[in-house]
Amino acid sequence: MAPRQITAEETTLAATLLERARAAMKAIEPLDQAAVDRLCQAIAWAAANEVTATRLARMSVDESGMGIPEPSRRGKVLGILRDALRQKSMGVIEEIPDKGIVKYAKPAGVIASLIPVTSPYITPIGIAIYAIKCKDAVIFSPHPASRKTTAEVVRLMREALRRQGIVEDVLQCVERPSIPLANELMSNADLTIATGGPAMVRAAYGSGKPAYGVGAGNATMVIDETADIADAARNTRISKTNDNGSGCSADGNLLVDSRIYDALLDALQKEGGYLVNSREKDLLRAAYWDADGHRTPETIARPAKIVAERAGFQLPEGKTFLIVKEDRIGREHLFSTEKLGTVLAIFKYQGFDDALDQVRQIFETGGKGHSCGIYSFDASHIDALALVAPVSRIMVRQVQSRANAGTFTNGMPMTSSMGCGTWGGNITNENISLKHYMNVTWVSVPVPEDRPSDAALFGEFYNSEIFESAVRTL
Repeated sequence: MAPRQITAEETTLAATLLERARAAMKAIEPLDQAAVDRLCQAIAWAAANEVTATRLARMSVDESGMGIPEPSRRGKVLGILRDALRQKSMGVIEEIPDKGIVKYAKPAGVIASLIPVTSPYITPIGIAIYAIKCKDAVIFSPHPASRKTTAEVVRLMREALRRQGIVEDVLQCVERPSIPLANELMSNADLTIATGGPAMVRAAYGSGKPAYGVGAGNATMVIDETADIADAARNTRISKTNDNGSGCSADGNLLVDSRIYDALLDALQKEGGYLVNSREKDLLRAAYWDADGHRTPETIARPAKIVAERAGFQLPEGKTFLIVKEDRIGREHLFSTEKLGTVLAIFKYQGFDDALDQVRQIFETGGKGHSCGIYSFDASHIDALALVAPVSRIMVRQVQSRANAGTFTNGMPMTSSMGCGTWGGNITNENISLKHYMNVTWVSVPVPEDRPSDAALFGEFYNSEIFESAVRTL
């Protein structure tokens, strides 16, 4: 079926939103660093104070059916605010005296922000903080299945701006989102930040304008013989059940050393994991993916109890995630692909070289460029994984679903959007953070000449044989 064409009404709406956004940017242009920092604090408080965040989390679950009704990701906003407040975003932001370089920050412009159904309230707040810090304007295009939640978040932040005497159109939200309207906004904005599925990211990169997209996840954890088994099991449970596994960073596959496999499996079950039997595995596969291998929407980011019921079996009391034994990897072996929910696949490996080989196979199947992790106290194992894993980030002995996007106990930039590099079809493999919301002017002054001799540059090849031309005169 051919995609629907944009309507005249949508074209007019897009033009109006963009015009208002540019006017709002002009209005906030005179603000100094202290003023924009204060605005970042105001909008963050308005939408992410504990009472409001709880209300928004419940609203999100009521609207989309995904996630949990507790604001488990609220800490992400606090971390983004922390990072933003600690950095400069206008005027001189960096000096490199020995290079004669001074860098000046400027706004990136009007940002089209595509918001995923799985994060309709945290992602807009984080994007708004970074954007306002750089004096950008944002037009949010929510997912239709969670548009009311995103609209409410933007309403709260606009009210905070209004109360500070700032034009509200710095932040705007599309009321009736559609793919044609989103495409029109992306084609005319200065920058797109697309946090969501592959189709959304492809559309962003195909808009003809600069875009930061994210890649699909398939987070894979290596657990070697040196691991603290109890700690690994506990962190796996936290990661797998955080917002019902809605995030791309939630553990999807565990690769476990054969010597500790049984002990870890036992520890996972004590943490609330339910080990499905062969019959239940078949039922789960049929419920979790359709006949074409696509994830079924009604099982994405749903409680394990609901997923099991839809599959046709019951979970015992206290079980919060599903464990599937697997020994096959590939696109046809669906449990080795991205889960986006409360299902966890567990594999056994014999020797660390086997673990590395399984890592390669899994990321060839899906999730290349995103992330993996390792529970190990063996520095050589951590180094070996880092050398071969085709991912942008590796978390060591951490709760993967939280750590990838930055926590208060690691140094990753706080964000809700993670680039996956060329592996994942993205322009960057960094966490999308403040630096990505600004343009930078490099000012260069002369420095003493730094020109090595030809001999130093060419090394052993200097004054060696010169190859003759392949061109012959007839």
